Amino acid sequence: MEPVGSPLTTHVLDTASGLPAQGLLLRLSRLENSNQQWTELRKSYTNADGRCPGLLTSSQLKPGTYKLFFDTGSYWNQMGQTSFYPYVEVIFTVTNETKKLHVPLLLSPFSYTTYRGS
Repeated sequence: MEPVGSPLTTHVLDTASGLPAQGLLLRLSRLENSNQQWTELRKSYTNADGRCPGLLTSSQLKPGTYKLFFDTGSYWNQMGQTSFYPYVEVIFTVTNETKKLHVPLLLSPFSYTTYRGS
């Protein structure tokens, strides 16, 4: 389970195996309006349930543009498979910092799906 105070959560499922994607590297960044550069906020790995608890605290989440970078190529290499996509970037906009945001990623070696979850 994600910490209660975490306003941003993600869950990565390996749809090829039907299991959570454990040990997948991800990086969370925010686009700085002043210079249009990405600032990395957090680097983490998915746990046994395919989640990264505590990506941001409530005070860190501000309106703006964010990016979740998932290192899918390394994950598939660890699994002994090749992948068409070396990484997945999910870029999204936060307009209301009081709402919880959930960004799931459904992953296979040759496709991925993401959506705004609840």
